[in-house]
Amino acid sequence: MPLPALIRSLVYGVGVVLVQWLLLGRLRLWGAYPDAVLLFVAWLGLRYGRRAGSVAGFVCGFAIDVVYDTWGLHMLVKTAVGFMIGLFPSSEREGTLLLPRQALVGGLLLALVHNGLLVLLLSLQTGVRDSFLVFGLWIGSAFYTAVLATAYTIARGR
Repeated sequence: MPLPALIRSLVYGVGVVLVQWLLLGRLRLWGAYPDAVLLFVAWLGLRYGRRAGSVAGFVCGFAIDVVYDTWGLHMLVKTAVGFMIGLFPSSEREGTLLLPRQALVGGLLLALVHNGLLVLLLSLQTGVRDSFLVFGLWIGSAFYTAVLATAYTIARGR
């Protein structure tokens, strides 16, 4: 990744973590909240490859762990997701264009995998087995994240 793109990505990453913490984390619907940091990590993985996705997942996940006091959970899951998304080959990474339908389905699948791993690790760590973990945090937050991805794609003008 060239240095200007690295600096720009770092600034965007800090901004996304702040927006997640100060705004999106408080916009809960029945306990579910969207995960803009996950979408940012996935975007970096798609655009720059698995190394950038992994590093972004590690750094942004660590920042979210500090904010939400989940030490290591977000960092581990977001690093794995950034690596997996970066594995998908793209001949023109710079010109990656997503349609709203692709953003909805891709965001939903990505969030279902991410939230499923997060719920599993959170359940193992705390020993809590509650229906909210499945319906609120896993499925509800996945749909909310997919709607956020679609709204961003539409607002960006394709």
